[in-house]
Amino acid sequence: MRHRQRGVTFIGWLVLLLPSAIVIYAGIRLTPLYLEYMSVARTLEQVKTEFDGNSPTASAIFTSIGKHFELEDNATVTMKDITIKPQGRVIEVSATYDATAPLFADIALVVSFDKKVEISQ
Repeated sequence: MRHRQRGVTFIGWLVLLLPSAIVIYAGIRLTPLYLEYMSVARTLEQVKTEFDGNSPTASAIFTSIGKHFELEDNATVTMKDITIKPQGRVIEVSATYDATAPLFADIALVVSFDKKVEISQ
């Protein structure tokens, strides 16, 4: 009677585990970008609660966001990425930016973030 091999070979394990390892590594590289986005989103929400209904000026909002960014120590997001647009009875504040996470050699992951809040006057 012929004896057959059971189980997975070493090459089979590599084929199974390599894609999983790449996805886990990409997740590890993207985690700081999403943590920074959460910091930016929290800053915009705090500015919204700070100025909501107080008829703020664009410069006061801009100054407040700058102070929050100094405290949070955001490296990727700059004040150039923040736009403040009055639209009728609300002021729209948005942070739109791209963040890059290097993956392997010349391969990088690029993530686009866009957070908007509306502050009523």
